[in-house]
Amino acid sequence: MLYVYPPVPSGAQPPQRPIWIDLQAPTPDEEALVESEHGLRIPTHAQLQEIETSSRLRVEGQTLMMSMPLGVQDYRFANRPLPLGFVLTKDILVTVRYCDIHAFPDVQATLLREHSDCTSAAVFSRLLEAMVDFAADRLEQISADLAAVSQRVFGSPAQPLPERQRFNGAMHHNLISVGQTGEHLSRIRESLLGLMRIVSFAAQTAAWLPSDIQARLKTVRHDLESLSDYESHLSGKTQFLQDAILGFINTQQNDIFKVLTIVSVVGVPPTLIASIYGMNFRNIPEYGWKYGYQWGLGVIALSIILPILWFKWRKWW
Repeated sequence: MLYVYPPVPSGAQPPQRPIWIDLQAPTPDEEALVESEHGLRIPTHAQLQEIETSSRLRVEGQTLMMSMPLGVQDYRFANRPLPLGFVLTKDILVTVRYCDIHAFPDVQATLLREHSDCTSAAVFSRLLEAMVDFAADRLEQISADLAAVSQRVFGSPAQPLPERQRFNGAMHHNLISVGQTGEHLSRIRESLLGLMRIVSFAAQTAAWLPSDIQARLKTVRHDLESLSDYESHLSGKTQFLQDAILGFINTQQNDIFKVLTIVSVVGVPPTLIASIYGMNFRNIPEYGWKYGYQWGLGVIALSIILPILWFKWRKWW
């Protein structure tokens, strides 16, 4: 799909050259059309996927070629992060993407609503600012989600921990939630690092950028640094919650093993006594007693009670 700003009315000739062309999952024909009309080289999906800095950030004449990974994944591309590409010149900005990006429709709507007569560099900075705002919103939502998980893990006066029967299931559910949050944070961090590299590269390389755009890019860079610090804080909290949940699960498992161990120890003496009296030798004196059966049951019961009392006295159970 190909989007052009300023938009061209249906059936009308374009009044001027566009300043922004947005290619979403472009076809070869759309890429060829943009290349032939504007003299640009549109990077392919494979080229945008390359992870070397020299491949993601480069200059071809006066054209800046930049790409970054997005904080989303798509199974169509082997579950790898989807790339976003920028081709920036003084006259035009071309973006290449393969999924919906929240910031793009917002910027498009703002440009149309304000009827902005802006430049390619201004659109570029608007896109970066919108992407930073969206990343900040996502980090705020993740922070709230982690706070909810923390309350479920450690409890509170208003929300105590669940009963023992439900505790393990709740901990497994919380562990899955924390794991998914950690994966989401790692994607956001990758996107933030990509944005930081793009902002620094554009500000240092494109000497033709106006001073107001340079100032906006400097603000974006500061925002990205603060978001990166906040993401590191959330990653640390995620790791702490994961360790705490695993500790709770291990404690529960240790309690189960403790009970099984005590039961096995308590069961040894009565088993031994029952085995002795079950040997059926005629010279066992208790066989001739009138209350021999009751004696045997009493000894078995006593052999069970004494270990239990011992464990209770030692506070092992």
